[in-house]
Amino acid sequence: MREISTQKITDEVKKMCISANCNLNPDIYSALNTALETEPSPVGCEMLRQLIQNADIARTENIPICQDTGLAVVFVTIGQEVHISGGFLEEAINEGVRLGYKEGYLRKSVVKDPFIRVNTGDNTPAVIHYSIVPGDSLKIEIAPKGAGSENMSKIFMLKPADGIEGAKKAVIGAVEAAGPNPCPPMIIGVGCGGNFEKSAMLAKKALLRPVGSHSHIPHIRDMEEELLEKINRTGIGPQGLGGKTTALAVNIETCATHIACMPVAVNISCHVTRHAVYEF
Repeated sequence: MREISTQKITDEVKKMCISANCNLNPDIYSALNTALETEPSPVGCEMLRQLIQNADIARTENIPICQDTGLAVVFVTIGQEVHISGGFLEEAINEGVRLGYKEGYLRKSVVKDPFIRVNTGDNTPAVIHYSIVPGDSLKIEIAPKGAGSENMSKIFMLKPADGIEGAKKAVIGAVEAAGPNPCPPMIIGVGCGGNFEKSAMLAKKALLRPVGSHSHIPHIRDMEEELLEKINRTGIGPQGLGGKTTALAVNIETCATHIACMPVAVNISCHVTRHAVYEF
């Protein structure tokens, strides 16, 4: 049995919250620079240059890349041979989020009740997802998600007869409906299969994959590549001002489903798609 203290978890979550909000991940930074070399629109090129410059300033000055520092989404993968000492795991994570958003001067964007909208003042509670695995490892991933892109996400409860073409149509329709609102170039997470909530979880987790990675399933990889090509022909472009760089990636995750179901969830993310990970 491996022991990990709640204080260590709090400390690392705090640092990840700050880092994820101030440092653009290398894969996305590289993708923006590559897009700048191939973007035919002068306005689109200027928008990409500004996004790259903004990321450089944020990293150098250790300030947020975007004023919307997001709702903290946390994925916890914990081995069944791990013992958490010194308190409760969920409280330790939320304390790390609270301290990270306070000490990092990150915007607090969480309201306690969806209708009586009083700010909690510390960006907690986080949305936490747990996965229990064999072994004694602990991995925590932080993915702060802003509302501008999250609000553009969709779930489609398709019929099995709609097939793969129906799923493609749903994804492209969601992107076209989103237009400039998610601050493109977007990263698009798609979850296919499971049920209503499982497909949404798959779509969210798909956003954690590096830009340029692909599914190991041949027909899903083909679908990712085809969708990215078609989405980049919509003309939405960087920041919605026209061009061919509407999306940097389409990442699709799938799982088993019911014989009468074909749920497809589309979780759209902005060009930042913040993400930090720590393995204990």
